[in-house]
Amino acid sequence: MDSINGDKSAQPLSTNLYYDIQADILSGAIADNSKLTEQAVCKKYNVSRTPVREAFRQLESDGLIKYIPNRGAFVTGLSKRDIADLFDLRALFEVQAVEWAIKRMPSDKIEALKETLEFMEFYTLKGDIDKVLMFNSQFHSILYAGTNDRMIQKALSTYQTYLKHSAPATMYSTDQLKIILEEHRAIFEAVEAKNPAAGRSAMEHHMEQSKLRRISNYF
Repeated sequence: MDSINGDKSAQPLSTNLYYDIQADILSGAIADNSKLTEQAVCKKYNVSRTPVREAFRQLESDGLIKYIPNRGAFVTGLSKRDIADLFDLRALFEVQAVEWAIKRMPSDKIEALKETLEFMEFYTLKGDIDKVLMFNSQFHSILYAGTNDRMIQKALSTYQTYLKHSAPATMYSTDQLKIILEEHRAIFEAVEAKNPAAGRSAMEHHMEQSKLRRISNYF
């Protein structure tokens, strides 16, 4: 599966660099409040100054770095409140997305969703957290595409990326993976039955539980 940010080999160097720095900031690999210099970034990521400047502009637009006059660029990252707010915003969009997807998704996409759920089940039984989370992301991405709405796809892909990178995969236990699988199964069954009300209910429950898992495991 390609990254949620797309096929990196087909993207400009500045875009790839932006995603790399973004992931490192969100994961804490680049510490909050640390100073980012063009020279240090060039050395760390083995790039020239031109893509670094463009990546910095995108990161500043995202609010992940800020420029302080006469001092330079500093990492702002995400606070606990930012994470909680992202979960609440994502929940609103996810619930709308599943309703639209149920109404608009063609049969081949429903089959793709089913196949993705089967992969989630397979890797859940194996206890492969990284693979489970990868197919988890793919499951949601198929739903986003099924809405046939570019704006909701863009917003949800951004929320998913931020939340995915801002917590380690190891935060999930084997028992939690099984619960997550069943939450996705309920969503799929609503999609397969073309039942928007059931889809909304299943997604609301999944989003509520996702936030609770983050709070209990990570904060």
